[in-house]
Amino acid sequence: MMLELLWLVPALPLAGFLILALAGGRLSRAVIAAVGAGSVGVAALSALLVGIGFVQAAPAHTYTQTVWVWWRIGKFQPAVAFYLDPLSLVMMLVVTGVGFFIHLYSVEFMIDDPGYRRFFANMNLFVGCMLTLVLADNLLLLYLGWEGVGLCSYLLIGFWYRVPENGYAARKAFVFTRIGDTALAVGLFLLLTQLGTLHIQDLMAGARQAWPAGSAYPTAAALLLLGGAVGKSAQLPLQTWLPDAMAGPSPVSALIHAATMVTAGVYLIARTHLLFSLAPSVLMLVAAVGALTMLLAGFSGLVQRDIKRVLAYSTISQIGYMFLALGVGAWSAAIFHFMIHAFFKALLFLGVGVVIQALADEHDMFNMGGLRRQLPVTFWTFLIGSGALSAVPLVTAGFYSKDRIIWLSFAAERGGGWLWAAALAGAVLTSMYTFRMVFRVFFGPVRTRVQKRPGGLIKIPLVVLAVMSLVAGFIELPRGLGDLHLFSRFLESALPPPSVAGGREAWEKLFRIISMLASLGGIAAIYLMVQRRPGLTERLARSAAGARLHHFWFSGWGLDVFYDRLLVRPYIRLARFNRSDHIDRVFSGLAWVNRAGHRALSLTQSGLLRAYAMGIAGGAVLIIAMVVFL
Repeated sequence: MMLELLWLVPALPLAGFLILALAGGRLSRAVIAAVGAGSVGVAALSALLVGIGFVQAAPAHTYTQTVWVWWRIGKFQPAVAFYLDPLSLVMMLVVTGVGFFIHLYSVEFMIDDPGYRRFFANMNLFVGCMLTLVLADNLLLLYLGWEGVGLCSYLLIGFWYRVPENGYAARKAFVFTRIGDTALAVGLFLLLTQLGTLHIQDLMAGARQAWPAGSAYPTAAALLLLGGAVGKSAQLPLQTWLPDAMAGPSPVSALIHAATMVTAGVYLIARTHLLFSLAPSVLMLVAAVGALTMLLAGFSGLVQRDIKRVLAYSTISQIGYMFLALGVGAWSAAIFHFMIHAFFKALLFLGVGVVIQALADEHDMFNMGGLRRQLPVTFWTFLIGSGALSAVPLVTAGFYSKDRIIWLSFAAERGGGWLWAAALAGAVLTSMYTFRMVFRVFFGPVRTRVQKRPGGLIKIPLVVLAVMSLVAGFIELPRGLGDLHLFSRFLESALPPPSVAGGREAWEKLFRIISMLASLGGIAAIYLMVQRRPGLTERLARSAAGARLHHFWFSGWGLDVFYDRLLVRPYIRLARFNRSDHIDRVFSGLAWVNRAGHRALSLTQSGLLRAYAMGIAGGAVLIIAMVVFL
């Protein structure tokens, strides 16, 4: 019975969007908050009830609910249908749960904004589209949700559209993700024409039967789907839109980075893992993309001044970890890190929102300091989130999710030493840029006084997410620390367990100790550089080599400049050249002839009756002559 509520989960946020969008200015802020946050809250409760019903009453570990069939063209009959299995259940619970707490936080955070109704309308649409994406039983419906979250990201990144930079950031995100979306659309056409369906389960079964592993079709299809994933999840080479997406309000950043949009690419690859398993070269590319993105974003995060951009690069880096796990076949490890990342990254962005609002919209960490006493709840919850992001050993959930990825990047059959080294280096960088932020913002002298303190509706989500960032990792414990695998075993019916290379199990404890030392070593190193020897990093950045390296990392490794020179400027020059090409001259000539004819005919309108009579007589003579002689 509870499973039949599945359709309500995406429908409720979408209904909230329609109410807010169509209401105009007739609703009070209390009603707007009740509809906006309440619809997502009821959706989260419905998702929880559906999850309980699924665990109790789905012996086949799947449940499909068809709402209606879009159209019927032969065997192609795409439906608005929702597919529930352990993977989509985890995604649904995270999207609704974390999404609700972000909405609850927004009720107070956005209360003075003139666009209050528009904000909640767009946020509800965002959640509804993401739920449609993760619950879709066919790739056409998934693509509808995929495009929906892209539209919502444009609307919310550019929410304060009167600032030109915000509009630019929104357009940039829209264009960059459209590149990946185009690749995904082509991939869907390829799958439909070759396999005759877009129903995900039939598609995976058909691909396994029709295509040998490593052949051209699965490789091409997987590459195209990967193109869509790197665009939406901000991975190389399409990651440069995400740091600029910080132009939106902090709750928007939390929703984009934690529970929606950027994790869509991870879900797409996990959902179509059978197809990617038939393309081992593409899987290796997924791992390589994740490892490189993780390192590039880590170095960039280490030199940022804007506190939100640090977290933006952190998100790019952590999604890189998920791609690395997917690439080595550690499917459940990627989803486990997705879930834990949703908790601590939402917590960190919401905490940053409190700091920015308390300091009158100050974003520069170098103008902050000493806030641990002025904002104690924010400080302790932010510290917990930072510890989870840095994978502080044993006590934070982030340790258990990240440690599993680092270990499997070496131990899995598709893993290797260089992937493990990249993952370990990424752990060191994560600890350094995260606690550089903590020390700059909450320790040292007070540089800017607090002007506004958070209320209860802001503190409650911070505390709940902080608790989840501590305890959620204990459902998946490695050998030697409990050997509990509740999460991965729950996902086994949807995602196969990783294949560990023979003889590598014995190294697990040693590698775990190394990853612990990497996390703690990064924190210790940045503590010495920032707290014990203040000014050291500034002196390094002012040196000749340091200044060049700092600028290179600060600019995101110069990729924006590279794209500007390689693509944008040539396109603008071509457009300017093409503005007056020969085809335009043909149409300009027709327009000139039309204007000239008009001017000539207008001369005949003299207003003289004798001239009109002569014209009529002359015309009559001409017509008679033509009849007689022709």
